Amino acid sequence: MDVKEIAKKIITDCPVRVGQKVPNFEMETYDPSTGKFGKVVLEDLLKERKWVILFFYPADYTFVCPTELADLAEKYDELKEMGCEVISVSTDTKFVHLAWHRDEPLLKNVKYPMGADPTGQVSRLFGVYDENTGLALRGTFIINPEGVLVGSEVNFYNVGRNADELVRKMKANVYLMSHPEEACPAKWEPGKKTLKPSEELVGRVGEVLNE
Repeated sequence: MDVKEIAKKIITDCPVRVGQKVPNFEMETYDPSTGKFGKVVLEDLLKERKWVILFFYPADYTFVCPTELADLAEKYDELKEMGCEVISVSTDTKFVHLAWHRDEPLLKNVKYPMGADPTGQVSRLFGVYDENTGLALRGTFIINPEGVLVGSEVNFYNVGRNADELVRKMKANVYLMSHPEEACPAKWEPGKKTLKPSEELVGRVGEVLNE
C-alpha cells in the first residue's frame, strides 16, 4: 500500500471532527420529490455553494425514525431558503427507502433525498456507525459551503431530535458565515444581539447583552 492509499485509509477510518474539511463522499439516493433513484456527491453540492445537512437515523420501518423525518420535512422549505440541501441517511438500501416512503403515512411530506449507506462507509466517516448493530446512531451534521464541518449532534437510538433547534442553528451558522468576527450566544435568533469577542468583553457578557 503506497503513501496515498495509506492516507486515504486513515481519512476514511477516522471520523471527521468539527472544524475539519469533510472528505468527498457519494451515496445512492431515493428522491421522494421525483420518485426516482439517484446519487448525491458532496463535491457537486459544494460547487453549488450549498450548505449540507446530513441527518443519520438507525433504520427504516422503525418507530422514532418516521417521527423525526416527518418533523424535519416540516422545516425543509425553510432550510432550502437558507441554501441548504438536506439528506437523510440510514444503512438501508434505496429500495427499502422507496418502500418505506410509500408505506408510512408519516413520510408523506418528506421531499428531501434519502441517502442509502448499506456498507456504513459514510456513517463511519462521521463516527455514527454502530459496529454491533450495523446501524447508524441519530447524528445531525452541518457542512458549510467551504466543505468544513461546523455542526455535530449525536443521540442514542431512543432519543428523537427537534428540527426547530436545527433551523435555529442553521440561521446562526448562515449569519456567522458573513460575520466571522462575531459569535452567537445561547438561544440566539436573527435580530437578537451577537457578541464580538475582545479584551473588553471578558467578564462583561451579561452586561453587554443587557445594554
